[in-house]
Amino acid sequence: MPRQVLRPLEVVDAGRLRYADAFTLQQTLVDRRKLGRGTDTLLFVEHPHVVTIGRNGKEQHVLASADVLSRTGIEFYETDRGGDVTYHGPGQVVGYPILDLREWRRDVRAYFQGVEQSLIDALGTLGVKAERIAQPGCEGVWVAGAKIAALGIHISRWITSHGFALNVDTDLDYFKYIVPCGLTKPVCSLRSLGNRASPAEVKAAIAASFAKIFDYEVSMAHISAASILMAQRELQEIR
Repeated sequence: MPRQVLRPLEVVDAGRLRYADAFTLQQTLVDRRKLGRGTDTLLFVEHPHVVTIGRNGKEQHVLASADVLSRTGIEFYETDRGGDVTYHGPGQVVGYPILDLREWRRDVRAYFQGVEQSLIDALGTLGVKAERIAQPGCEGVWVAGAKIAALGIHISRWITSHGFALNVDTDLDYFKYIVPCGLTKPVCSLRSLGNRASPAEVKAAIAASFAKIFDYEVSMAHISAASILMAQRELQEIR
């Protein structure tokens, strides 16, 4: 039987980026894929403290005023992803897949469930039994009734953006400023579960499970914040 030809996936670790800079980088990668350039990318970042709200989010799920958020050092952004309100901050592994689903399956539900499953499988390799909850509004990944990873995606012309946030060593006190994803349910992290996996180990596990589910061959890369400006200039030249 001939060996299956796997599609290339570039896994990029951009380090810590402000949410606005990461969004700019995402949009640059999305625009390149829409033009048929570049390869599919799994972008890993860590954000400083930020609260974001999706296009269907409810403002009452942000429990702190703009002044309180500002004084606490938490930025706030409205986004075009799905989902409600979520928090990002140090100690999270945030992943933004920029994929052309025309090369996989043109199926939004299958894609969303594939991302969920990649996190569940990755946590399994790290010794954590995770699951999805088959109830409306309970999207994401759960461990013993507590949410460990939130998901929110956007798809335009079958190119994906936004993605997931997995709590590794996150200060869970920051979730008190929001109703996470519109749910009054507890959140957890790997550390709160007693798991000592490092962010690097978590990213490697996610990349491996992601590649398996979506039929990719992985290459790793590291970029700096300055690369965002270079990518933007490249896109302007293409146009």
